[in-house]
Amino acid sequence: MPFVQAFEGCMAAAIGESGLTQSMLDERLVQLDASIAALKTRYEEHSLPLLRVPERIDDIDEAADALQRLSDGARTLVFFGTGGSSLGGQTIAQLGGWFIPGDQKVDQTRRPRTRFYDNLDPRTLESTLAALDLAATRFIVISKSGNTPETLVQFFAALQAVQAAGLEANVPELFLGLTEPEKPGVKNGLRKVCAAHGIPMLDHDPGIGGRYAGLTNVGILPALARGLDASALRRGASKVVSNLLSAKEASTYAPALGAALSIGLAQEKGTRVQVMMPYSDRLQRFADWYVQLAGESLGKNGTGLTPVAALGPVDQHSKLQFYLDGPPDHLITVLRTACEGTGPEIVTGLADTADAPYLGGRTVGALVAAQQAAIPQALMDAGRPVRTFDIERLDEQALGGLMMHFMLETILSGHLLGVDPFDQPAVEAGKVLTRRNLEGRR
Repeated sequence: MPFVQAFEGCMAAAIGESGLTQSMLDERLVQLDASIAALKTRYEEHSLPLLRVPERIDDIDEAADALQRLSDGARTLVFFGTGGSSLGGQTIAQLGGWFIPGDQKVDQTRRPRTRFYDNLDPRTLESTLAALDLAATRFIVISKSGNTPETLVQFFAALQAVQAAGLEANVPELFLGLTEPEKPGVKNGLRKVCAAHGIPMLDHDPGIGGRYAGLTNVGILPALARGLDASALRRGASKVVSNLLSAKEASTYAPALGAALSIGLAQEKGTRVQVMMPYSDRLQRFADWYVQLAGESLGKNGTGLTPVAALGPVDQHSKLQFYLDGPPDHLITVLRTACEGTGPEIVTGLADTADAPYLGGRTVGALVAAQQAAIPQALMDAGRPVRTFDIERLDEQALGGLMMHFMLETILSGHLLGVDPFDQPAVEAGKVLTRRNLEGRR
């Protein structure tokens, strides 16, 4: 694997009373042996499509062809979608420099700019559509069900703006829809409107929910838009699935160990807050993606975990005081990259003038590497659970592997909690109430 998980900082032997004993960990790993066997069976039966995604190549070519046609003459590529229809794509696009000032791959300047609009804000949407050069803008609209109201409103507003600009005849070249295949008796607003306007569509895998869809064409399109190797993303994820198939027991499988640790700490020690803290700008959206994944998958029936996104080194200054000296109910997961010796080197004279000689002659990466090592140790010294992921090279394979690791860790955590990690009943209830409320305003 292109990364290594270490969890000694979660164990009582290292941090005392707030850590798990080996017997507590083993108890949950034994419970997960049956879950590992069940996942293997679902792989063989093709009954959990997520496990087969890394093997696919046909949808990559299909997405590449669709994106190439859509990008012809384009200067801006707009992604509409919310929740899992956007966060997975944002996570992958950020590896290619999206939303990081100054991080622009040289060849990206030859591609359309990439924008994601996932939060529905009337002012933002109105000002965006007014400012865009609509003739040079392309819209990718993503909704698994095709009925997500926020996404439909974004789509309708963009379509109306294009029509008002006199570009009605260009609509099929300006839009691309991504939604579930047509099913008899099932309404799909996005598919219906796309069909009525001749807008091309790609099929969203009906067996994979939004928060688990980042490695499907939902994330492949943004990957290609940023010049990333989509096949390498899949290869990284494939390694995690291969390890699942070869695992003889849960104790030898990294996602199972992660699930046993996090749920064991929650149940035995009240450590219910899960902080995802990467030390890389290119993983900031990964932390946000994880928050939805864990929160929406496990927060059910009065149980679950509270996921929190953080970012190092900046959140050492804004959140670390709380993590070190606040309520002892946090598990901190630190994602560390191999950054020693990277970045600008600080001139010794400048450092000496600032009375900071320890910075002189060192690279920026050396400081971040020191912080990545110091913070987990500080947490352990304070008796706070911490685990680390050391990423040898942050590239497509590593990111694909990390995403698959945490998807499977979340699924296995659901098994330990006795909840279905795939449904979202509270979210659906909110959608129903929103629709009733809106209808009542007429």
